Amino acid sequence: MNADLKIIDVKAFASSFPVPPSASLTLGVGRVVKRDTVIVKVMTAGGLIGWGESHHSRSPGAIAHHINTTLAELIKGRDASDVVGAWKTIYDKQLASHGMGAGTAMAMSGIDLALWDIRGKACGWPLYKLLGGTAKPIKAYAGGVSLGYQPPPALVDEARPLIEQGYRAIKLRLGDSPARDCERVAAVRKAFGDDLEILTDANTGYHIGDVRKVMPVLDDHGIGWLEEPFPAHDYTAYRQAATYGHTPLAAGENHYTRFEFNQVLECGAITIWQPDLSKTGGITEGLRIAAMASAHKIPIHPHTSMTGLNMAASIHFLAAIENGGYFEADVSKLNLFRDALTEKPYEIGQDGCVRPLEKPGIGLNVDEAFLAKHPVIEGPSYV
Repeated sequence: MNADLKIIDVKAFASSFPVPPSASLTLGVGRVVKRDTVIVKVMTAGGLIGWGESHHSRSPGAIAHHINTTLAELIKGRDASDVVGAWKTIYDKQLASHGMGAGTAMAMSGIDLALWDIRGKACGWPLYKLLGGTAKPIKAYAGGVSLGYQPPPALVDEARPLIEQGYRAIKLRLGDSPARDCERVAAVRKAFGDDLEILTDANTGYHIGDVRKVMPVLDDHGIGWLEEPFPAHDYTAYRQAATYGHTPLAAGENHYTRFEFNQVLECGAITIWQPDLSKTGGITEGLRIAAMASAHKIPIHPHTSMTGLNMAASIHFLAAIENGGYFEADVSKLNLFRDALTEKPYEIGQDGCVRPLEKPGIGLNVDEAFLAKHPVIEGPSYV
């Protein structure tokens, strides 16, 4: 083992900030009242530091505590370049038996991202190049915590400046009521025409009868996908909903590791896959999921919405896989994790595309003073 790459410390920071009513919105899981994240710092004997992001799981303190008290002890002393070995160790000791399941998958994702960040810094390459990719343009859609439930004219007003910035695709929030959801979809299509790609996300807010009502309208308006109408495990509902129309069903942000995506594959109804690198097991597992999907001609459109680390890593990832689709750009009105925790993770071009960063690793520094100023806020993220 290269002593310089020996892992000597792992530290997770849970961080939150409140979202005032002026910047809040309502979506299928409720009204946003705060934003949370867990940032992972991995340090090596040679002084290299890697940064990663674990999804907060709506329990950021618990995820950070799991990393600091359990997962860190499993990988200290290992070679930071051995990402597969670190992943397998955590799998064997936590995921395979008597572990915390989805909580561990999210916690280990941040560790894995940090290890890939170190690998890139160790060889001086940006992550996309280390993964075998190239600095190609990646199509982006305006998403994140944005474009929620509001009267159609207000929704059109919110979407217009995004399209003027260069976005050629946007994602609308469904799960309010079928009638109001259909009104919003129709208003946006009428306002911007057929050249705009419209995607939709119900955030698990639908029942099977709701999808029966909205699917003909989504078909008529050429919607790109209907995302997460139901909870991730409700494969019976997904199979039934797929018979109601032609709009593809999308899911994956709440599926953890390739083992759950194998169940998605067997279900057969979900034809748009959306793994989140901060949830599903990091880049190491994301590559496996993408490879499995590619064998079945299934595109990968990663979910991301919290910090610049996951956003930048997702762009690198998309630049390196053969079945990569859209990058989800977070266009929420207020996101300090995007705007203040790190440097800017991406720029949207007038071609509607983003491009991977060129600095070694993920390509971003983390402001540790920000983390100190924004400790975790306990309680629900949505009400």
